Amino acid sequence: MSLNRIEQMVFDYVQAHAEERQFWENKVRVTSAGTMDENTAAAELERELWSYFEERSRVATPFRELVAHQGLRRTSLRNLAELWLRLWTQPRPRRKPPPEDF
Repeated sequence: MSLNRIEQMVFDYVQAHAEERQFWENKVRVTSAGTMDENTAAAELERELWSYFEERSRVATPFRELVAHQGLRRTSLRNLAELWLRLWTQPRPRRKPPPEDF
C-alpha cells in the first residue's frame, strides 16, 4: 500500500509520539467495532484523520511547515485509514455467498 505525502507525515508523527499512537489505535478499534463493514469504518476514520491534520497544522511543527508552504488543501487520507484498520484490528470473516439452487 502506498501512502501519499500527508498520510506518510501523519503516520510518522503518530509512530513517533506514543500518546498519539495509543489514541489512534483505540479510535481505530472502537470505530471498527461500532460499524457494520470496513468501508464505513475507513470512511469515518478518514474524516477524523482530516480533522486531526487540520488541528495539528495549527500547532505541530511538521504540519505547520507543510501548510505554510503548500496551503491547507483537502487531501484523501483513506489509504492511511485502511492501513490502520488492517494493522490494529482483527480481520472480519468474509460472508459466504448464498448456495446456488439448481
